[in-house]
Amino acid sequence: MSPIIHSLVMHFGEMGSRWGLNRTLGQMYALIVLTEKPLNADEISTELNISRSNVSMGLKELKSWNLIKLSHIPGDRKEYFSAPKDVWEIARNLMMERRKREVDPTLSALRDVLLEAPANEQEEYAQQRVKQMHDLIEMLTIWTDELQNMSNDKVAALLKLGSGLSKLLDVKERLLPGKNNKE
Repeated sequence: MSPIIHSLVMHFGEMGSRWGLNRTLGQMYALIVLTEKPLNADEISTELNISRSNVSMGLKELKSWNLIKLSHIPGDRKEYFSAPKDVWEIARNLMMERRKREVDPTLSALRDVLLEAPANEQEEYAQQRVKQMHDLIEMLTIWTDELQNMSNDKVAALLKLGSGLSKLLDVKERLLPGKNNKE
């Protein structure tokens, strides 16, 4: 492994815990992403100096996140693993998996609370706050659904707009004073 790849693999390992993965899983994914040819479990184990069983568990986890693809080489019984070549596909897969695992259950829990009649003022206040959280998360969920269906070029153009959108909204507020700008 070259020094540059080694450095990135180690960094992904350190960042893994901040991204909801363990260190080994972060290292494994970095190695797979940064290696042009598909790797088998033995190669991953050797490159990262981790146990074969740890690699197997990590590969199962990465597959469950739709972050790796399985392939076979004719004449070889081993399974080989690669990452999607398109980083946008990786980002989309991560977004959808995080949504399924984290956002959707949270929205469901918030909806359940909103269906209950508040028993007192404290619960009424709490329910108002829950509604605000629910509405924000639902709006972000709808937005991410839109992003999932956009081409890579459109998503990149949208992201490049950055602060330009904020300036556009400022102009709208100046041109249309007194209008409710919460749309």
